[in-house]
Amino acid sequence: MKIRVVSSRNEILSLNSNERVVHFAFRPSNKDVFLLVETCPKLEIIQLPKSYKRTLSRAIEMFLEMKKIQLLEGDVWGHRKDINEYYSIPPSVMTEIRNKKAEGIPNERITEKIARERKLNPKMISYILNRKQYE
Repeated sequence: MKIRVVSSRNEILSLNSNERVVHFAFRPSNKDVFLLVETCPKLEIIQLPKSYKRTLSRAIEMFLEMKKIQLLEGDVWGHRKDINEYYSIPPSVMTEIRNKKAEGIPNERITEKIARERKLNPKMISYILNRKQYE
């Protein structure tokens, strides 16, 4: 699964309209969030570092709830934007999730285990688990 990393407000208008998961690597204003939602109508998740998420207004949080867009805390550790504009969740994590699901392990236990071992946001893991097919 790929997460589109946006490191400046100038990039928002150049995003692909099919983006589903976006990580803001800068502190977005309300206007930036509105522009992102308008540019990417299929958006499902916006991920922000914890310190940036705390500064978002309640109005933006409610707007995203109404649009059914999840707002998650998280980082893209070790990602270099100059090499690739996308952060990929490692294939080994996707395989591990797929295998555990095939074994019949409940989603809650899969989420706990992967989050603890791989340092991923539990809500991001739940999102992956609930997708109809894995990328």
